[in-house]
Amino acid sequence: MSFFSRTSLVVVSGGLALVILPFMATYFGEQYFISLVSRILIYALAAVSLDLLIGYGGLISLGHAAYVGIGAYVVGILYYHGYEAEPLFGFIPGSENGLIVWPVAVLVSGLCALIIGALCLRTTGMHFIMITLAFAQMTYYFSVGLEKYGGDDGLSLYSRNQIPGLDLSVDTHFYYVCLFMLIAFLLLSYRLVNSRFGLVVRGSSNNDRRIKALGINSYRYKLICFMIAGAGAGLAGVLLANHTEYVSPNLMHWTLSGELMVMVLLGGLGTLFGPILGAVIFLVLEEVLAMYTEHWMVYLGPVLIGVVVFAKKGLFGLLTGHGKNHD
Repeated sequence: MSFFSRTSLVVVSGGLALVILPFMATYFGEQYFISLVSRILIYALAAVSLDLLIGYGGLISLGHAAYVGIGAYVVGILYYHGYEAEPLFGFIPGSENGLIVWPVAVLVSGLCALIIGALCLRTTGMHFIMITLAFAQMTYYFSVGLEKYGGDDGLSLYSRNQIPGLDLSVDTHFYYVCLFMLIAFLLLSYRLVNSRFGLVVRGSSNNDRRIKALGINSYRYKLICFMIAGAGAGLAGVLLANHTEYVSPNLMHWTLSGELMVMVLLGGLGTLFGPILGAVIFLVLEEVLAMYTEHWMVYLGPVLIGVVVFAKKGLFGLLTGHGKNHD
């Protein structure tokens, strides 16, 4: 069986399983799985956006959680001002309408990523890693200082956002919205990485000096990639805020960035679909092992080491028969 057919089989099988899961969960009376897998889909979206940076751009960011938190806080803040009937900054009305709030949150996350990326991308290597971490921690402590919006305690939403024709308070409706958003971002990412844009970003990752010698401004391409990844993480934050009906500074903490990176490594760097599998493995292990011990990550460590050493394309690479190759 060829690589293409094996990859197609894995992707199509996984997609079908996700589509029918709510029906199966309802049939067996296990509606809890709908909420659990919704959470997995949201984290998978954030992990795929990080894979754009690490797997294709060679940009190891420890601050990706900042954009997840920014997207979530835009939802929370606009919800707060809509609920209190108090305009933001005295003239921006609050809203619970997802068709308004969600694009605004994604736009704000993307703009923040554009600004932060413009500074971070002037550095490379360890300096880049540390400056992304520094910016993420700055946003974390900034959110802690927002006493009006709960400060360190976070901000509760009393309901999910409203979308005409859908009732997001119904877990099945919300699940399919999360699945749709993940698929849409996957299609966008696939188009990007297989376009001229993606070739430049990948080429810059391998040999930035040669790309510049060809007269291509790699900085601009990497900055756009950084912005798109930030917007994708912001969309994940939007969904996460609606899923939990709660936002807190912890969404911006570096530990979440680390968890997303683990998901990408588990699933497979530079595979797009791999981070989804990584999110599934990570969160299912967390759910199961946390019932027995609070130190569940001790058991995850050896698994991650084994994947990094023996499967260069992660668990997704093993499933598709490309686990030992870098290509």
